[in-house]
This record gives sequence, C-alpha cells and structure tokens, in this order.
Amino acid sequence: MPAGAGTGPETAQTFAGACMAIDGHPEQRGPRDLASEGDVNTSAHRRDWQQAHVGPETAQLLARDARHFLHQSLSTPCLDVLESAQGIYLTAVDGRRYIDFHGNNVHQVGYGNPRVLAAVHEALSTLPFSPRRFTNRYAIRLAERLAALAPGRLGKVLFAPGGAEAIGMAIKLARLATGRHKTVSMWDSFHGATLDAISLGGEALFRRGIGPLLPGTEHVPPCDPRACLYGCGGTCHARCADYVDYVLAKEEDVAAVVVETVRCTDVQVPPPEYYRRLRASCDRHGALLILDEIPIGLGRTGRMFAFEHYDVVPDMVVLGKGLGGAVWPMAALIVDERLDVAGEQALGHYTHEKSSVGCAAALATLDCLELDGLLARAGIIGGRIAARLADVKARLGLIGEIRVLGALAGVELVRPDSAPARDEAERVMYACLGRGLSFKVGQGNVLNLSPPLTITDVELDDALDILEQALVEVGSS
Repeated sequence: MPAGAGTGPETAQTFAGACMAIDGHPEQRGPRDLASEGDVNTSAHRRDWQQAHVGPETAQLLARDARHFLHQSLSTPCLDVLESAQGIYLTAVDGRRYIDFHGNNVHQVGYGNPRVLAAVHEALSTLPFSPRRFTNRYAIRLAERLAALAPGRLGKVLFAPGGAEAIGMAIKLARLATGRHKTVSMWDSFHGATLDAISLGGEALFRRGIGPLLPGTEHVPPCDPRACLYGCGGTCHARCADYVDYVLAKEEDVAAVVVETVRCTDVQVPPPEYYRRLRASCDRHGALLILDEIPIGLGRTGRMFAFEHYDVVPDMVVLGKGLGGAVWPMAALIVDERLDVAGEQALGHYTHEKSSVGCAAALATLDCLELDGLLARAGIIGGRIAARLADVKARLGLIGEIRVLGALAGVELVRPDSAPARDEAERVMYACLGRGLSFKVGQGNVLNLSPPLTITDVELDDALDILEQALVEVGSS
C-alpha cells in the first residue's frame, strides 16, 4: 500500500464498507446525479425564461427544431436559436448577445479566431478530405507537434472525430497492451455519450434505462471532499487513491484506471498526492493510467496538459473539444510509445481519422495557445475570477466554496444548512442568461465558468458584474 495507508484488516473492512456504500447503481445515489452534466431542459425555470425572453421568430424556429429532432435531456428542446458567434460572444436570432462561459469547452481560442479560420480555409481549398488509405501534411505535422508538446514517452497518437471515440480507442488499446479487460473509473465522471463511454462514466442521466453496459467497467468514488468516505475531514489526504490501490490488488485483471484529471462538471481539483499514489498503484499492479482531458486540456488550466500540475505522466491522455479551435470536431489519443502494439488491429478506423481540415484547425489552435500567450493568460483570468468571487462570498452566504484552476472555475452554492443549493443555482443561471452571460451548472449546484482564454479584462469584468448581480438577487430572495 502507498505511504500513509492502513495495512491491517480494519483498513480492508473500511474500504469494503465504503464500496458497499457507494459502488452500486448510480441511479440510487441521489437526485444531484441527474443534473450533473448540465441544466435540465424541462425545468420550470427554463419555461419561465423563454416566456420572458423569446420572441415570435425564435419561438417558431424552436418549435420547428423540437418537431424534427429527437428529444433528449440537456439538448432538445433547445433554449434559444443562434445567429452568429464571434470572439467571446454568441448572438441569438432575436439580437440577444451572450458572453459565453460554457461553449461546450471548445472555445479556448474564441469563436471565429482569425488564425484558425485562415488555416481551415487553406485546407478546404487544397485538400478538403483525406481518405483513410492516405496521410497528409496537416496530419503528420499535428502528430509531430503533439508528441513534442507531451512530456515523457507520450510520443504516439491517433486522431478521431470526437472525444468519446478517442476514449473508445484508449480502452481497446489498454486491453490489447495488457491482455486484461477491466477498467477502474469514477462515479460521477463523464467520458462521452457513446455506449462504451457511458459504461466507463458514472453519471446516472446517461446510464439509466439503457440496459446492459460494457462488462468489466468497475467504479470507485472520485476524489471529492463533499462525498469523502475515508475520514479525510476538511483536508483531503487522498485516501480515495488508497482505495483504488486496494481495488487493483483485489481485481487482478484491470487493464487501466481512467480518470478525468480535473472533474470538469464541478471543478474538483485533487491534491498532488492523489495522482502520485495513482501513478504508483498502476505501476505496482500492472494497470495503465489513462487521463481524460477532453474538456480541460489545451491550456484551460494554465498548462497545455492539466496533468502537468501534478508532476506525473500518464500512459495515455485523451484530448478533444478545444483541439478543433471551435470550428471542427477533433480529438486525439496520445500514448506512451511503448504501447504501439496494435498493428494487427483497428483501434479507430474512422472515416475522418486524419482529417486535413481538422488537423489544420488543431495546428492553428496550438499556434494561438503558444504565440498569443494564452496559457499564461488562463492563470490571470482565473486569478481575477477568484478574487472577485471571494469578495462576493464574504458578503453572501450563498457561496460555499470557489475552486479555480487556470481559467476553469467552479462556484459551489449552498443553503444556510450547507445543503446543496440546486434550485438557487438554476435561478442564478437563468438570471445570468437574461442579462447576457451563459455558463452551465454541474452536479446540480456548482456554477461552471469556462471563459475563452482570449477574453479581455474589460469583458471579464462585464461577465463578473452580471454574475454578481444574479448571485445577490437570488441570495437575497
């Protein structure tokens, strides 16, 4: 066991008891799970907002959309109809303009970034599609660039149209490389919406009622102080990492431990010791460490890769979302070069696997992050958000905790009895939408703030003014 962990039967009983308490169907674990990945599109607050803000033309378009698209939670029916996107702003058909602190985490370099658009236009005019039998200069350059940026032996890549597909490739490769088939991942995690990805993930909204999922996907509690079962108290001692070690020792056929480096929905930032213990446990038990940075990699946390904050190197890291520069669907799996063992298998084999246009967009995105100083800018943005909201917290009991890493912030709202303020969080969100600021709510009561890294100080202050007004309005009611 790692240093600091218990070694006797009492420890095993504690861990086993914790497992009994939490390692069941996520559907049985409480109402917050159902809203963990975003706002619910059937709520009364949403209906009230639309009645107050949506005009006849938008209402007609929304009705047409709802008529022809399959309805699904968090998506259709939709909130509003967009006309354009530029920089940090979304503009609706009615002329309403939103500062976008949501963006599905694709917009690190902003919307319509000139570098990205120029690169995409060039690729479209010369090589709009690259059939899978062939490669192209864009794909080769992007593979070389990512391998050079990634630390350690992370030197081999595969591309895919989306993060869920890249997660699927990672699971396949882990099985082939280890000869094992099980995975260990976290309850409340999100790794994509495909069947294999929701098997790996732990959100009830995506799993409930689907039926048998991918076998061998074991789940353990995440590093989440709000739901800690290991007696850490107010200070995290990363004993949840010791439990992963316990599971790896017990389940001898685990191919990989799969973790969101920082859980994006509510910005849970594990302490450094957590990943040191996970890395050591994986090495000790022969499992691979796979880090999912689909929404939070590529500068969002102030580093190119979020795991660079932890001084560890995973066996695989998955990127997506922002890799396409808010223009093109693009994801990448970067792996330890020693894992190049699937020459006789098809790990991805996607039609757009080496998309010339997508790779051009990704190369331009990396240029923006590096040449425009956006990694450093992320830290400045996060510092301004933290300082401003700390001042609001001191004056308002509604804010329980503020968690910031780079330009990723989670503002946890609580009631006077410390219970999660779920209704209040939704009301704050719609109050902000009414004033022109968009973000999402994670885990039911955490305001998830993910601004573009290109945002100016003036624009950031405008957004924080809107948020403060909404917090005061809801907190005082």
